[in-house]
Amino acid sequence: MEKQISGNGLTKFQVLIMAIASGVCVANVYYNQPILKDIASSFQVSEGEAGSISVLSQVGYGFGLFFLIPLGDKINKKTLILSLLLCLFCLLIAMTFSQNIVQVWILSVAIGITTVSAQVILPLAASIDRVTTGQTVGSIFTGILIGILGARVFSGYIAESFSWRYVYGFSGVMILIVTVLLKIYLPNVNNEYSGGYFDLLKSTLQQLKRFSLLREASLIGGLMFGVFCSFWTTLTFHLSGAPFNFQSDTIGMYGFVAIAGALMAPIFGKLADRGNSQRSLTIYVSLVIVSLVIAKIAASSALAIAVAVLLLDVGVQAIQVTNVARIYTLDAQSNSRINTVYMTTYFIGGAVGTSIGLLCWNLGGWNLVTWQMLVFTLLTFLVIVRPKITTASINNK
Repeated sequence: MEKQISGNGLTKFQVLIMAIASGVCVANVYYNQPILKDIASSFQVSEGEAGSISVLSQVGYGFGLFFLIPLGDKINKKTLILSLLLCLFCLLIAMTFSQNIVQVWILSVAIGITTVSAQVILPLAASIDRVTTGQTVGSIFTGILIGILGARVFSGYIAESFSWRYVYGFSGVMILIVTVLLKIYLPNVNNEYSGGYFDLLKSTLQQLKRFSLLREASLIGGLMFGVFCSFWTTLTFHLSGAPFNFQSDTIGMYGFVAIAGALMAPIFGKLADRGNSQRSLTIYVSLVIVSLVIAKIAASSALAIAVAVLLLDVGVQAIQVTNVARIYTLDAQSNSRINTVYMTTYFIGGAVGTSIGLLCWNLGGWNLVTWQMLVFTLLTFLVIVRPKITTASINNK
């Protein structure tokens, strides 16, 4: 018999399986980033056309978040997760044998839509754990972060050793394995929502009106994920050009640096359980500002870029874990809908950040991209400190 984690109904082994499955699943949105040039070369298209793959993947993910994840409050979450994973497996096999860039674009959207099962796993865990939500969510989110960051390492290495097509073929095999594991070990949770699908979507939008904290967290999350996606998408082009001229596998190695930050997620989750989140968020966004300043002033140094990668990932992921832990304290019966609002905004921010990042890259290269990311981060800082400024103003009066 598995030992129970203190304060919840999940075993440590179940949390581990959920973390691995979440990481393997969400990685499919990010496999394309280090191999954009390989795909462009394969189909003889421009970097801009290949760069659209990243945008379309994130748009699909956002679409799936809004239209599919609320179902986690209505139907059995386990059934929803397994169904999405089986669809994802089929799409990954189709991507392996894609014949042109249009097929890749279409499949990228579809893969993004079905990859959202990781965002059903998170509220499932939170609904079971009512005591140490931050710690449990932090542990599962470690898997998600390693999946996001490790995706770049994995795809870069596979593309360099074999072909970019093998990236999606190997991913399909991994998805099939975690589907079997989740079928065996994932717990079932009964839902209380009995309304129709369109009422469910309407209720999802109403969560924004219900909770000011959700509005604040969503805006912070969207801005910071926009920075994250802009950074990683354009970093591929920056490192593949002069003075670096790195290959896909070398670019992917920068993901190892970022994984160090992901491993700290459970620590951030424990801190979130203790409260004082506003001070923590202020510290984390300050780390991101420092990382971007380094990336700007030392743009031609591989070591400085590695330091910037570490600081940026620690800051962005700490903000994410803190935000997720905060929103799961609002209403346990609406976790999937609350998660939908937050994560849809989050990934819309990612898609916008990627699009603006690519535009800035085409107009002004790395210098303009770093300015764009600094603007996003400073806006985030203002959102975080605004409640503190407002409170201080009221107290002075």
